[in-house]
Amino acid sequence: MPLTQTVRRKAMHTRVVTCHGYLREDGLWDIEGHMVDTKPYAFANADRGGFINANEPLHGMWVRLTIDDQFKIHDAEAVTDWSPFKHCSDIAPIFKQLIGESIGYGWNRKLKELMGGVRGCTHLTELLGPIATTAFQTVMSARPDYCGDLEGNAVDKPPYIDTCHMLKESSEVVMKYWPRFYKPEAEPKTS
Repeated sequence: MPLTQTVRRKAMHTRVVTCHGYLREDGLWDIEGHMVDTKPYAFANADRGGFINANEPLHGMWVRLTIDDQFKIHDAEAVTDWSPFKHCSDIAPIFKQLIGESIGYGWNRKLKELMGGVRGCTHLTELLGPIATTAFQTVMSARPDYCGDLEGNAVDKPPYIDTCHMLKESSEVVMKYWPRFYKPEAEPKTS
């Protein structure tokens, strides 16, 4: 279902974020994110020869995290192909700080601590949000111990139970797909 119709308008900026998850031959996972910002008009920019052409990338950035099945980061790489300032790419080595960290609870807080504000690049750091989600979608779907089969025979409680309204432990979805981990909602206490 699309969004509702709005008033006439003119496109002024487009950001495209694409993420991919790959299983490597060594058993680790590469999770890659790519972000491109464009504008449909040319505008002044001293560091790029005086201007940036219409539909030419303002930003073109990549991040790759190499993780294991427990979401521990084994390698991290960032590349800036396009940026408005000539020194934007200088921040790329900071992403090596992520090695040894794990994607999971407190991820966004950890990112702010390590590379928030002037310690990092806003756009590359923002890209780590959808990369984390892509990591989860990539690795979890390959883990039968969490996903189970069509009868809900998961060995371990899937870590995504209780992470959104559809996956709360008292939901129909959990009852149908992971009945072993279903817990009916508690009845309200009456006095």
